[in-house]
Amino acid sequence: MRTHQHLSPVTALTTVRNLGILAHVDAGKTTVTERILYTTGTTHKRGEVHDGTTITDFDSQERDRGITIFAAAVSCAWDGHRINLIDTPGHVDFADEVERALRVLDGAIAVFDAVAGVEPQSESVWHQADRHSVPRIAFVNKLDRAGADLDTAVASIRNRLHTVPLVVQLPIGAEDAFRGVVDLVRMRALVWADGADAYEEGEVPAELREEAARRRRLLEEAVAELHPAALEEFCVRSALSDETLTGALRDLTRTGEGVVVLCGSAYRNRGVEPLLEAVVAYLPSPLDVPPVRGVLDGREQERTADPRGPFAALAFKVNATPTGRLTYLRVYSGTVRKGETVLDATTRRSERVGRVLRVQADRHVDVDAAVAGDIVAVIGPKAVRPGATLCAPGAPLVLEPPAVADPVVSVAVEARRSTDTERLMAALVRLAEEDPSLVVRTDAETGQTVLSGMGELHLEVAAEKIRRDHGLDVRVGRPQVAHRETLVRGVSGLVYRHVKQDGGAGQFAHVVIDVEPLAAGEGEDAAEFAFGSSVVGGRVPQEYVRAVEAGCRDALAEGPLGGHPVTGVRVTLTDGATHPKDSSEMAFRTAGRFALREALRASAMVLLEPVVEVTVTVPGDAVGGVLGDLAARRGRVSGSTTRGGASVVTATVPLAELFGYATRLRSRTQGRGTFTTRATGYAPAPVVPA
Repeated sequence: MRTHQHLSPVTALTTVRNLGILAHVDAGKTTVTERILYTTGTTHKRGEVHDGTTITDFDSQERDRGITIFAAAVSCAWDGHRINLIDTPGHVDFADEVERALRVLDGAIAVFDAVAGVEPQSESVWHQADRHSVPRIAFVNKLDRAGADLDTAVASIRNRLHTVPLVVQLPIGAEDAFRGVVDLVRMRALVWADGADAYEEGEVPAELREEAARRRRLLEEAVAELHPAALEEFCVRSALSDETLTGALRDLTRTGEGVVVLCGSAYRNRGVEPLLEAVVAYLPSPLDVPPVRGVLDGREQERTADPRGPFAALAFKVNATPTGRLTYLRVYSGTVRKGETVLDATTRRSERVGRVLRVQADRHVDVDAAVAGDIVAVIGPKAVRPGATLCAPGAPLVLEPPAVADPVVSVAVEARRSTDTERLMAALVRLAEEDPSLVVRTDAETGQTVLSGMGELHLEVAAEKIRRDHGLDVRVGRPQVAHRETLVRGVSGLVYRHVKQDGGAGQFAHVVIDVEPLAAGEGEDAAEFAFGSSVVGGRVPQEYVRAVEAGCRDALAEGPLGGHPVTGVRVTLTDGATHPKDSSEMAFRTAGRFALREALRASAMVLLEPVVEVTVTVPGDAVGGVLGDLAARRGRVSGSTTRGGASVVTATVPLAELFGYATRLRSRTQGRGTFTTRATGYAPAPVVPA
């Protein structure tokens, strides 16, 4: 039955759940969020994506396009628990928005389409959550659709995500006749009558008792294999009690060894209450996750989720609204009250917190304070960027910011009226402040303003935001992809002497380096660069070796083919010499930079271009045309399957060849074809762009 209540400003930490909704485009994330808000009594009308009436997709572009673009936070209450929920985008172009959300979440609901199963972007966000060790439960949605099959979807979770699915429900009815589930933990039937908002609990239907008993047995066996205490009980009793099973499912969810799988139809409001019950039962509270780690004066420190501890929070999103600049915070430790002054530990600036807001997407409720475990927005800070740490002035700490991916697509942007140029630059700077995955720069050769982002749609949305929010008429150039350069064959024993003498102290550095291609997966950071030293006898002191490495990193910014960043390089310092007076770290850094530049010019280099995995879903009669079009775009088809009467083609295609593909696909399939993309890295380009 539905239970809800008013929230108090401060809730016990054990009753707080901070979670996100993760999924592929169109799997039903936003509808699941809307039904959770409706079921918990936060809203009194069901929001629909197709009607543009959802709470979390409140931006005009989201409603026009029918997709989630910006992560939206909402707060609701269920069975005495506060649930802070973030609805994340599913489109690959907004993966960075998902990354920032995952950084501050304690748990997540992964939503899967019961017809399509695990789709490319589902896989991507799942692996993002793996990197952050975020515990998840799975919700197989759209069981009322033709072709929906829970077992097939679960098999795809097992095979594609390499996890152990622990299915705790059995559907009652199939496709249009789907009306409820059997709860395999309590062995009870939960049935929703047509138009009903709450389920009726009863006995398991006679025709499903044998199947339910079989699946309960399979669930117990799977849990016993993974959980020592459950295994002990299973060996003694050949079964598990409901309490042991529930406790083991909770432990396995929180360690990530298994994922609890539930099912339903969010659109028909069937399965949402058991999903909320699973959130409360299995996903962790802020007290159940490890203490957050930060750096203070070069030393690592921990902060526990204690409201009485020193204040520390991570700003994960910044949003400029007509009423002020909203900074979204995850509070990890301590308490922040309105009117207090806090320290931005990243920039060492003091900021004043004017208001603290409980967030309901684009609606806000003022509260007096936020405590450890809370996700809130604050008004007042003027210069805080996403990824910054806010903390108590007397106890500074820098928390690790969310990783920011390198942009892969760029467009030239200019104002149609020359008088608007300054306003355009101000708008672009504000955009980049809100979204760190957008980069604004001025092209040194052409003088054009260039906006770079994660994809064509990402830049379209940014340009439209400038038009709508700032009233500027802008021209946007044709998208260009971000190339890289890499080594095919290196050089050995390259000697470089840096000698400078112009009166006074001089500069002297002598280095000998070997340069070779880096083996796949060997790079120590995102730039895929490795550096080593084999100098013996102390001919080059250690501090100068570090300076040579820094100089080599400087040289990677521009390659010899076209000035693109260089990746996949291993440099080894094999010899060198110093001068007792004229050698310095600066001299060796300069020598390292020029030595690597010379080595790259002497090496065999190749240009790389970004490639993506494209999944195209089309009617069977259009497959031939689609395959021919992908081949013309230099695509390599890797698979083709039939799913629910449609053909699904998977191919790897250079990103540059996909500009305008949506329009082309619609025209080839009379509007019946759809496609999604997933970034897979870089591959050699056929020619050097002019």
